Amino acid sequence: MPEKRNIKAVVLDMDGTMFNSEQIYNAVGDSVLEKRGHSFTNDLKMKMMGLATPVALQVMIDHCDLTDSIATLTDECHEVFLDLMPSQMKKMPGLDTLLDQIESVGLPKAVATSSTRKLAQAALRMFDLEKRFEFILTGDDVTNGKPHPEVYASAAEKLKIVPGQMLAIEDSVVGSKAAAASGAYTIAIPEQHSEGGDFSHVHHILDRLDNPIILQLVSGRI
Repeated sequence: MPEKRNIKAVVLDMDGTMFNSEQIYNAVGDSVLEKRGHSFTNDLKMKMMGLATPVALQVMIDHCDLTDSIATLTDECHEVFLDLMPSQMKKMPGLDTLLDQIESVGLPKAVATSSTRKLAQAALRMFDLEKRFEFILTGDDVTNGKPHPEVYASAAEKLKIVPGQMLAIEDSVVGSKAAAASGAYTIAIPEQHSEGGDFSHVHHILDRLDNPIILQLVSGRI
């Protein structure tokens, strides 16, 4: 019989993992680029997915040969995102069940996102979730964004565990590479934007947050 995993904490990505915010980012990209005579193509979306905001926007600037600064685009993206969020943002399937299960067994949990703190807090507060996490690490809190493992290594340090005792859940190739590189037990739940990506570095590729494998890992049954 295989040895049980010693999971002592759970760390979740946010965009595309906890919320459908990747879809909102698509609308943001469409809005920002349409004003500048460009299209937010699928190729550009894939290049930007999972990256910290300044890095992703630099990819956009380079791809479309824009003259705007990262600061200007960041402010515009924030404005459009916050306008769309109340009507478009939804929790991903199984999130409530997973959070309840984590809490029922007393495991600490945290968020590790490439998003800015401003947007991460707005999203979590919209669903009254911020207080349910020990802490939130964002793209503003690290020197090296995903796929560098810094955000997950920092999460493990703050949780006072070794990365191998941490269950990390991601939706993107970039994010799951960051988690896996830190040594975390990594699960990918690809959504439509990341389906077909190379997830060969993760332990499981699953369909939703309340998949029995995740719930069993959290409860210590596997």
